[in-house]
Amino acid sequence: MSRIIDGKAVSAQVKERIKAETAKLKEQGVEVGLAVVIVGDDPASKVYVRNKKKACEEVGFNSYEYAMPAETTEQELLELVNKLNADEKVDGILVQLPLPKHLDDKVIINNIRPDKDVDAFHPINVGHIMIGDYSFLPCTPAGVMELIHSTGVEVKGKKCVVIGRSNIVGKPMAMLLLHENGTVAICHSKTQNLPQVCSQADILVAAVGKPKIITADYIKEGAVVIDVGMDRDENGKLCGDVDFENCKDKAGFISPVPGGVGPMTIAMLMQNTLTAAKLHKGLSGGTDEGTSDGKDRNVWNKLFLHT
Repeated sequence: MSRIIDGKAVSAQVKERIKAETAKLKEQGVEVGLAVVIVGDDPASKVYVRNKKKACEEVGFNSYEYAMPAETTEQELLELVNKLNADEKVDGILVQLPLPKHLDDKVIINNIRPDKDVDAFHPINVGHIMIGDYSFLPCTPAGVMELIHSTGVEVKGKKCVVIGRSNIVGKPMAMLLLHENGTVAICHSKTQNLPQVCSQADILVAAVGKPKIITADYIKEGAVVIDVGMDRDENGKLCGDVDFENCKDKAGFISPVPGGVGPMTIAMLMQNTLTAAKLHKGLSGGTDEGTSDGKDRNVWNKLFLHT
């Protein structure tokens, strides 16, 4: 019988740590601010934004929400982004994706200041992640790493398989595992003998977007299985990429859906925002968490904080 990885409990621990650090900053007169921009009326996006606002309240951040109509032009959205770039009260900027089809995600993301890009989607931040010298991590992969760490299983030397190669989850996920000295394979729709490849993994991360595609024959006995998927089954019930009931007795540790990776994504957004605030205030950047080696960030600050 596997042990269930409780994402709600782990995220609560992360947020308590952030709350304590935020309280100390407030004693020094330092406020932390996150701006969230939503364009249009997508129901799922509204839920995500509401959850992020709630998380800000929990940890003591100032939350600034900007709701724009679906017909907002690219120029109007860019003007808002530039305004937030210049606003000293705003440490982090998050533009909720997906945007309406007439807006180009890349153009908007590329115009967010890298030091306020708490989603870590800007090409400069992606490059820092690639070379292992980062201040921000994409929230979902960072949350997955926290869940893996919570199991007590060391990544070093382990065979790790990531199913999915998206820029938001799959690719950065593989890099984070590699930075912790895992032996990493990225699988995708063109991978041959996928079940066989996955069944060799000590750590398996599924980020496919297909309901219950991962069954017990994909799982190595005793493996750590992290399910990033957020899908609906044939009955409309929320589920993940992993067939939980089919796999739970074979895995050593397994994350559920819901209650696994989802809560961690928002917790890591809070961590990125706190890191940004420390950088902006000329502080150390906080703990070594969120940086690859805990080195001094002065060079980074000079490069990106005043562009």
